Amino acid sequence: MPRFLPLLPLALMLAASPVAAHFQELIPSADVLPEGGKVTFDLVFTHPVEGGPVMAMQKPAGFGMVMNGQKTDLMPALREAPVGGTPAWAAETDLAEPGAAVVWVAPQPYWEPAEGKFIVHYAKVVVDSYASGEGWDALAGLPVEIAPLTRPNGLWTGNAFTGVVLKAGAPVPFAEVEVEFVNDGSVVPPNDDFITQVLKADANGTFSYVMPRAGWWGFAALIEGDTPMTSPEGTEVPVEEGALIWVKATDMGGN
Repeated sequence: MPRFLPLLPLALMLAASPVAAHFQELIPSADVLPEGGKVTFDLVFTHPVEGGPVMAMQKPAGFGMVMNGQKTDLMPALREAPVGGTPAWAAETDLAEPGAAVVWVAPQPYWEPAEGKFIVHYAKVVVDSYASGEGWDALAGLPVEIAPLTRPNGLWTGNAFTGVVLKAGAPVPFAEVEVEFVNDGSVVPPNDDFITQVLKADANGTFSYVMPRAGWWGFAALIEGDTPMTSPEGTEVPVEEGALIWVKATDMGGN
């Protein structure tokens, strides 16, 4: 996936902000394969709206797919794909049968000294093979996960995406959800508040967001992990577990 160099105003905004939202990107080459076939994935740990910086991503602890009730280990498909010299990953798989493939990644914990915590963002994306419209609500069984209530394929710009935040399979009341889109550099937020949209789920863990622009949108529900970890300095620190799902919006009359 191409990366852009942030424009000067955007770079100044980033410098003025002590902490920016981290998103584990898991972006496929298409969200729908009308005739099935091969699909590629880019796995990059970054700040999508700012277009960077890209954080070093170790080889994931797990990478797999749930499709038509079958689980597939995709770890052998992973290959190194650095972005600007920073470690990132990519993969390709062949979706030869109709059905929605729920592809997920469980990254290694990332130490963020600026926030004093480890970050583990479990990300997933749904690719619909042969535009089947079936199986898009299957769960990957991740420790924290967003269950879609809106089919995450074939969405127009302006459609609302609705999901439920889950932890160990149970809804998380009032979970905080951050929202960003993969910016190609054409959008310069007027100030920091526009970089990361923030909302809260309701008492049933349900949230909804209208996507105002075509492209890939990431929804990240941030939940504190139950078990702390040890920092490089030897102190006990919290773990931020993120439940992410990536959804594409498409303009009418274009891709």
